[in-house]
Amino acid sequence: MSIETSIASLVEDATGQPYPYRRPELVEPDWTRFPGWRDVTAADWTSVQWQRSHCVKNVRQLRELMGDLLDERFYADLERDQAERATMSMLVPPQMLNTMVPFAEPAGPGSFTEAFYADPVRHYMLPVFSDRRTDWASHPHATRDSLHEHDMWATEGLTHRYPTKVLAELLPTCPQYCGHCTRMDLVGNSTPVIEKLKFAGKPNDRIGDMLDYLRRTPSVRDVVVSGGDVANMPWPRLEAFLTSVLEIENVRDIRLATKALVGLPQHWLQPEVVEGMSRVAGVARSRGVSLAIHTHANHAQSITPLVAEASRAMLDAGVRDVRNQGVLLNGVNADPHALLDLCFALLDGAQVMPYYFYMCDMIPFSEHWRVSVADAQRLQHHIMGYLPGFATPRIVCDVPFVGKRWVHQLADYDTERGISYWTKNYRTSIEADDAQALERTYEYYDPIHTLPEAGQRWWAEHGRLDESALKAAEVAEASRRTAALQAW
Repeated sequence: MSIETSIASLVEDATGQPYPYRRPELVEPDWTRFPGWRDVTAADWTSVQWQRSHCVKNVRQLRELMGDLLDERFYADLERDQAERATMSMLVPPQMLNTMVPFAEPAGPGSFTEAFYADPVRHYMLPVFSDRRTDWASHPHATRDSLHEHDMWATEGLTHRYPTKVLAELLPTCPQYCGHCTRMDLVGNSTPVIEKLKFAGKPNDRIGDMLDYLRRTPSVRDVVVSGGDVANMPWPRLEAFLTSVLEIENVRDIRLATKALVGLPQHWLQPEVVEGMSRVAGVARSRGVSLAIHTHANHAQSITPLVAEASRAMLDAGVRDVRNQGVLLNGVNADPHALLDLCFALLDGAQVMPYYFYMCDMIPFSEHWRVSVADAQRLQHHIMGYLPGFATPRIVCDVPFVGKRWVHQLADYDTERGISYWTKNYRTSIEADDAQALERTYEYYDPIHTLPEAGQRWWAEHGRLDESALKAAEVAEASRRTAALQAW
């Protein structure tokens, strides 16, 4: 269903409202419905060690789990995507996989396969070749590092993009790999189409350089600690880093970015982690520093009682807020009902604050997920008024060389060619000597298939690159990134 159709089909319920609010009831789906998990106990399921050791990393493991539930058509589709399109390697924790087709009756390969194909969580965690567009699989302006974060490194892995905020990428791995990952050029294992870049420095050296930069840069008050995912960092090392950051007087906000609160809540329920977070939160509170967790959920199905338990454990440990930063994805959540269902599941079910929905970034092979700025604006309009103002998520466009902008903040918009123009009110770390940085406009590009016929014709004439040119551009960009990494 298109976004326009889903919005147009909103009907009033018995209360006369287009969206019928019902308090969400969270459910942990029965994992024993999958043949490979028929003998898995509740103790196994709540064990983070069991969860990590039973992640699905390849088609063979998915076959072993599913038995005869999926037919060969799906496996062939998945294998082709892994070989020709996937920018992220396969890594799906049992917790996340269990939220796919949570209540489908396994009545046979055909019916279950169709339900699995249609599932919104599957759509971004296990993308298949037939999901991707064949007309414009990638936008002509798609790049591996679409936000140019590496260009703004102050030290290796520390992006200083905003005047008062830095992003610390502590490690290049996650407990799960989402198909739409914006850091696909660095995070995870290489795929047949993307040779991943590697940090050049040793972890301790990189962390030391980050801390040195924070100490000598008093304008930085806000540190986002990410990767990868902080859940993949051994807790003693993460606690030592956070303790060091808390000793820096100018730091007033620390945010820990982790998909694992949703995809692997068992990690955040470990006694070692809960007790350690309590220590860190106590120090933060005593020093007047706000400590928060930012997680990543894209559909209400993923919000289960275990997710709520992990969120509650972090809040009880003293974390000020747990917030969600989702991504607006066609086929997953790009309609008002899906967005509101997710927001209420987060807020009422798990005490997680709906915070942002980012538009999917312009990375390779993402056009089937991306939506236009106009559609994002319509979605923002349709979710207004249902949630408290403090819990109404902002839909934002992360504009290259600019940063996050609310989708209504554009300066101009060529809707025929799908080019929006944006301005900025600060310089990034690469523009210190650019006198025109605050005066020019910066472009963002809608998916070409969303444009009117005249716009699609224009891109067909002016935007096509042949396969050899695409490959050459990819090689050139990868070489530039490698050189930049080696320079550190």
